Amino acid sequence: MAYKSFEDLDVWQRSCRLAVEIFEEFRGSDFINLKNQIERSVLSIASNVAEGAERGGAKEFSQFLKIAKGSCGELRTQLYIAAKLHALESRKAKSLIAESKEISAMLEGLRKSISQPQKITRKSND
Repeated sequence: MAYKSFEDLDVWQRSCRLAVEIFEEFRGSDFINLKNQIERSVLSIASNVAEGAERGGAKEFSQFLKIAKGSCGELRTQLYIAAKLHALESRKAKSLIAESKEISAMLEGLRKSISQPQKITRKSND
């Protein structure tokens, strides 16, 4: 897989869309501490993909993808709690949780592919 920048990565694009969806969903929430933690977790996903990609090395990129994957787990936990507290409608929680699981799987797939450098190359900025 070749990419020019992190913006080309589907996992980064989907993580950004998830972040926007979550920010919109929790706008005006009365659960301020939970809302803030959920927002930090979801921001961490796309941010770590970007930071890892920008570092340039496969080993560092892999580490940042692990961190992003951890943030997906943190986010899912918080979404389960938000649903139990009725801070989030059950059907919406299930949808957001499902998307975070798919993103987590994508992060793991990308991380595994990085261990095979011949498959991941960064295009030059010609």
